[in-house]
Amino acid sequence: MFARLARAIFGSSNDRALKRFERRVPAIAAWEAKLQPLSDEELRGKTAGFRARLAAGETLDDLLEEAFATVREAARRVIGLRHFDVQMIGGMVLHDGKIAEMKTGEGKTLVATLPVYLNALPAKGVHVVTVNDYLARRDSEWMGQVYGFLGLTTGVIVHGLTDEERRAAYACDITYGTNNEFGFDYLRDNMKYRLEEMVQRPFAYAIVDEVDSILVDEARTPLIISGPTDDTSDLYRRVDAVMAEFVKDEARFEKDEKQRTVAMTEQGGEDIERLLREFGVLEEGDLYDPQNVSIVHHVNQSLRAHVLFRRDVEYVVRDDKIVIIDEFTGRMMEGRRYSDGLHQALEAKEDVTVQPENQTLASITFQNYFRLYPKLSGMTGTAATEADEFAEIYKLEVMEIPTNVPVARVDEDDEVYRTAEEKYEAVSKLVEECRGRGQPCLVGTTSIEKSEVISALLKAKGIPHAVLNARYHEQEASIVAQAGRPGAVTIATNMAGRGTDIKLGGNAEMLARAEAGDGPDYEAVLARHKAEVARAQEAVKAAGGLFVIGTERHESRRIDNQLRGRSGRQGDPGNSRFFLSLEDDLMRIFGSDRMGGMLQKLGLKEGEAIVHPWINKALEKAQKKVEARNFDTRKNLLKYDDVMNDQRREVYSQRRLFMEAADLSETVEDFRRETIEEMVGRAIPENAYPEQWDLPGLEKRVREELGLDLPVEAWGREEGIDDGVIRERISEAADRVAAAKAANLGPDFMRMVEKSILLQIFDQVWKEHLLQLDHLRQGIGLRAYGQRDPLNEYKREAFALFNTMLAELRERTTGLLLRLEFNPGQPLPEPEPVRVTDMRHEAPEAAFEPAPMGYGAAVAVEPRAAQGVDPEDPATWAATPRNAPCPCGSGKKYKHCHGRA
Repeated sequence: MFARLARAIFGSSNDRALKRFERRVPAIAAWEAKLQPLSDEELRGKTAGFRARLAAGETLDDLLEEAFATVREAARRVIGLRHFDVQMIGGMVLHDGKIAEMKTGEGKTLVATLPVYLNALPAKGVHVVTVNDYLARRDSEWMGQVYGFLGLTTGVIVHGLTDEERRAAYACDITYGTNNEFGFDYLRDNMKYRLEEMVQRPFAYAIVDEVDSILVDEARTPLIISGPTDDTSDLYRRVDAVMAEFVKDEARFEKDEKQRTVAMTEQGGEDIERLLREFGVLEEGDLYDPQNVSIVHHVNQSLRAHVLFRRDVEYVVRDDKIVIIDEFTGRMMEGRRYSDGLHQALEAKEDVTVQPENQTLASITFQNYFRLYPKLSGMTGTAATEADEFAEIYKLEVMEIPTNVPVARVDEDDEVYRTAEEKYEAVSKLVEECRGRGQPCLVGTTSIEKSEVISALLKAKGIPHAVLNARYHEQEASIVAQAGRPGAVTIATNMAGRGTDIKLGGNAEMLARAEAGDGPDYEAVLARHKAEVARAQEAVKAAGGLFVIGTERHESRRIDNQLRGRSGRQGDPGNSRFFLSLEDDLMRIFGSDRMGGMLQKLGLKEGEAIVHPWINKALEKAQKKVEARNFDTRKNLLKYDDVMNDQRREVYSQRRLFMEAADLSETVEDFRRETIEEMVGRAIPENAYPEQWDLPGLEKRVREELGLDLPVEAWGREEGIDDGVIRERISEAADRVAAAKAANLGPDFMRMVEKSILLQIFDQVWKEHLLQLDHLRQGIGLRAYGQRDPLNEYKREAFALFNTMLAELRERTTGLLLRLEFNPGQPLPEPEPVRVTDMRHEAPEAAFEPAPMGYGAAVAVEPRAAQGVDPEDPATWAATPRNAPCPCGSGKKYKHCHGRA
C-alpha cells in the first residue's frame, strides 16, 4: 500500500529516470543545429576529436549530447533517417546499461546506433547481438554506412567464417553477430593453444537485440562443443521397437503435462521387463541390476520421446534429421540437439539416422556468457513482464520508452468457446469478414500442427493465404513484408518474422526486387510499386489496419504481447483478438477448474462464445503462474550452472596465464614437488607406524608414473629413515632427470615442450571433469529423498572433484615430462586439434531439473578443516565416509588420505 502511495505522489522510478533523460534531449537538439552547417569531412572529424577528449580525461557521459547529435546528423545524411526524440531517450537508456522496451516499429535498429557509436569511441570493441544471421548481416550493412561515414569500422560474425575472418571482424570498432556465434567463439578461443590463434578481444560492451528472446527464452539452453564417444545407435533402435509396443497400453505409464514428466506404473514396470526379454534386449539378470543400468537409461529416454514429444509440435523431420522447433519463435533450430540420449531416442522413434552420442568438451549458458560483459544493455518490444528476472539474474533494469505516436490499436477481449472445432470455425469467419472489407489479418498459432489445421480450414473455404512456419521459413522475410497488403491473410507460428516490420499496404522495395531483381529497370519498377503501395496503404487504414487474430494463449504473456505488437506500428490503426477453447493446452493444464465449471453452468450452445474481462483476468493469472514456475526453474538451473561457471572462469583464466607465460619451469617444478609429496603422503600416512607404510606400492608408483627406478623399499630398512628423507631422495632423483633433459634439449626447447604438454593435459583433465560433473548433476536431485539439499551436495562434491582434477593435472604433467624422450633438434609436435563433432544448443527439455529444494540455505563448501573441524578429534574420522573429501583439507578423498591409516 505504501509503495502504491509513494508511486502516486512521486511517480515510479521509470518515470523519474525518463524525466532525467528527457531533460537532455533539448541539449542534443541544440548541438544538431551547430552540426548541420559542417561539411561531411568536418562531421567525420568529430570522431578523432571525441577520442582526443577521452584521452585527455573526459568521460563518455561528458560527450553524450554532442556524440548523439553527430550520429543523428550522419544518419540523416547517409541513410535518410533522422532519430526522433524518443529514440534519443532509448539511446540514453541503452548507454546507461539498461533494457529499453520499445514497441514494434519504433526503430530499435536505428536507436542502437547512438550508444554503439558513443561506446565504440574508446576503441575497445562494441558487440551488437541479434537473433539470426539475416538480421546481423542486414543491420551491419545498413547501419554500417553511418559508422563508416563517421570513420568507424564495422564487422559481422555469421556462420561459416574462417578464424582469420572472425579475427578481423572482432578487431573492428563495432561487431554485429548472433548470440550463438559470439558464444561459440568464446568457447573455441578457450580451446586454442596460442594467443595469436584466438579471435575475440577482451569484452567491453554489448547491446542485445530482442533481449527477452536471448536472455530469457534461451536461458536454459547451454551452448555445447562436443567430441565423439562410443556409438550405441543400435541399442536405441532395439529399445525403440520395445517402446512402440509398450506405449499402446496407457495404463502402463502416467503422464504429467504440467511438469512435462512421464513415469511407469507398477504394471508398466513388469510389462517393460517382459517385453525387453521378448525382444532380446535384456539378456541376463533383472532390469534394475547394476549391469543393466545403460538399458534403464535408454528405456527412460525412449519413453519420454514417445509420450511427451510430438512431431510437428516440438520437432520436425527434415533431410533425415530431427530438427527441434523453438517453442517461443516457432522456428527450426538447426544444430540444436537434446542431450543425454533424448535426441537419439527421437531419431530412433522417427526412423532416421541415429547420430552417435557426444561428450561435452566445453559449454556455457547464455546467462553466464552475457554476464562476462562489464557493461550490458538490451532492447525489445516486450520485457516488462520479465522485469523481475532481468533485475535478479542480470542486474538489468527495464525502462518503457514512450512511443513517438500514440498506439491506436484496439485490443479486444478474448472469446472463449467450448471446443477447438468451434474456435477454429469462429476464426475462419472473422478472416472472411476481414477479407471482405480489404483488411489484412495475421493469424497466430502456437505450433506447426495447428497452423496447418487452420490452413486446411481456409483452403476448404477457398480463402487464399500464406503460411509461415518452420516448414516454410526460407520465405519468412518476403511473407512478413507483404502481410499488410489489402485483404492479405497470413498464418504464422507465434511471433515468427521478428525483426521485419509488417507495413500497411506492403513493401515496395521487396515487390520491385522480386519483379526486376538488380536489373537496369529496377528504379522505374520501384517507383511504380511505391505509388501502388501508397494507394493500398490508405485503403488498408480505411479498413481498420492489420487485424491480429490469436488462436491460443501462450504460456508467456510476453509472447502474446509480441503477436499483438505486429499491429498498430507508428500510430497505424489495428485490432487484436484472441480465440480460445476449453481444449487449449493452457486452459486444460493450467486454467482453473472453476472457469470450466462456470462455462458449463452458463449452458453455452454450440458455436457460442463467452466474452468478459473476468475471463482475461483469469487467463492472465494462469499465465503468471506458469511464468513464475519457469522463472524458478531457470533460477534453480543457474545456481547449479554457477558452480561450474566459477570453475570454468578459474580454468580459462589459469589456461590463459599458461599461454601468456614465456617460462613455466617454476610451475612445472611446483607440480613435481607436490606430486611427490602426495605420493609419499599416501604411502606413509601421518603418525603411521613403519609397519603400516606401503613402500612396495610407493616404489611401484614412482617407477610407473615417474619413470624412476629407485630402491624405495630398501630405503625403508635403513636405521632412522622417515618420510621426509624418502621424499627428499625421490625429489633429488626427479630433479636430476629433469635437469639432464633440459641440458640435452636446450632451455628454450624445453620451455616449449613444458608449455605444450601442460596445456594439452589441462584440456584433457578439464574434459574428463566436465563429464564427471554431467554425471553428478543427473543424479544429485535424488539426495532430496535423504533430506539433503541437492544444491549443497552438488557444491560440495563438485569442489572435491575440482581438487581431484588439479591433482590429476599435476601428476600427469610431472609423469609425462619425466618419462618423455626427445632428440635435440627434433621438431616439437604440434598439439592435436580437438576433434569437434558437434557445436549445438542443448535444448531446454534436456536441462537438468533437480528434486524440490527446501533443506537449508545454499552455501559455498570449503574443506572441513577450514570450517572449524578438528582433524585431531577421532570422532571426525569416524563420521567421514570413505569417498568424502578428507577432513584435513587436502582436497583428496578420505580413503586416499588419512583414511589409509
